[in-house]
Amino acid sequence: MAFVNRKRELAQLERWWSSPGAGMAIVWGRRRVGKTALLQHFASDLPSVFHTGARRPAAAELAALSRSAESLFGTGVRDLAVRPFADWEDALETLAREARSRRILLVLDELPALEATSPDLPTVIRAVWDRVQGRTKLKVLLCGSAVRTMEAMQEERSPLYGRLDLSLLLHPFAPHEAASMLPSLSPQQRALVWGLVGGMPLYLRWWDQGAGVRANLQRLACTPGGQLLTEGQLVLATEADDGDLARQVLYAIASGRTKFNEIEQTVRADPTRTLERLVSLQLVERLAPVTEDPRRTRRRIYRLADNFLGFWLGVLDRFRPEIERGLGESIMPVLMESLDDYMGNPWEEAFRLHLRRLANSGDLGDGIVAIGPFWTAAQDPAEIDAVALAGRGREAVLLGEAKWRKRVDGSRIRADLERKAAALPKLAGEPRFAVAARESVAGEDDLLRVTAADLF
Repeated sequence: MAFVNRKRELAQLERWWSSPGAGMAIVWGRRRVGKTALLQHFASDLPSVFHTGARRPAAAELAALSRSAESLFGTGVRDLAVRPFADWEDALETLAREARSRRILLVLDELPALEATSPDLPTVIRAVWDRVQGRTKLKVLLCGSAVRTMEAMQEERSPLYGRLDLSLLLHPFAPHEAASMLPSLSPQQRALVWGLVGGMPLYLRWWDQGAGVRANLQRLACTPGGQLLTEGQLVLATEADDGDLARQVLYAIASGRTKFNEIEQTVRADPTRTLERLVSLQLVERLAPVTEDPRRTRRRIYRLADNFLGFWLGVLDRFRPEIERGLGESIMPVLMESLDDYMGNPWEEAFRLHLRRLANSGDLGDGIVAIGPFWTAAQDPAEIDAVALAGRGREAVLLGEAKWRKRVDGSRIRADLERKAAALPKLAGEPRFAVAARESVAGEDDLLRVTAADLF
């Protein structure tokens, strides 16, 4: 499959590459988010050395790096086949010397794996960089999937603090980006696939666009050793690495325990630090009513920020033991019946993401400062999927509802939104109303209708 998306990230890398003199950048993000594919595409036409750490002994890593760099060195310059890099200082200084008259890109992918066998590598990079950066055009790009390690590399106590010209955090694909990886599917089918596997490029590639939903889920999720069936365990093992408490917290949220006290009661421990780590790992999102200051309000809930993890924990994992025992074919009808119930939350999030895109393009008017869900804790609770606030006064200028149905009556939903609007602290004189459904929305002409064709 051809490389798609990442236009913004490529533009940032191009600007960094084109800037004069030496430069150091960091690209980071979760496993499977497409970092290596992005960097390989970016480096494909550049004079570059691309090395991926594999937790090999330092000598073996340096030998592999030497082989990758051989083609950059002309006749009469150091023969790396005969005299490979002796250590990391030698490697960096040699490449910096070769880059005195021309730009050269050095990509160190999976940096945490290199640190595993060369713990002093960041310190060596700093020492060499401070000596050579004024007399070289070397561009060094550091990349890694260990989110916490890569975050720590940018903090004040890190040896590389203050030396990075660019920090690029890669996110999973948004709905409109995921759509470009599923060109053979209808918008409604794309919405379902994104809701189930999220925006990780690799998961989207696993989906066979020539087969139906049932056939794909049979192959990927309801077969022993299926890629989606086993991937959930891998995500928990490699990313939710805080031990059993992190897994318990994720399972609690997936089962509908979204308030702090509900999570605490379920796991029978204080989940504060674990929740903070899961939020920093982008596995969990902390939400507050859009009208309240998230730094001060106590009315917060937690949701799984990764669609695939939500599907795996909330739906698939309960069937996993029996699927592994060979009962997948019998389980398939039950799994298929669960999809519509599961898709409500991902569809609402896709709707909010779409409204944010409209706001950025100016299609929702000027001065939109926030878009998010709203709810109250009153005896007559009001819940609104999306509220857009505008101006310094943060008035609600748009109210929206998303329904995972093929067709809806927008007029009826609008009337319900008008009733709920009374609970908002500040409401514009003539707010707009938006309604989302998979295929069509009936209603008045001034209603903002949103369908899967708009989102995907």
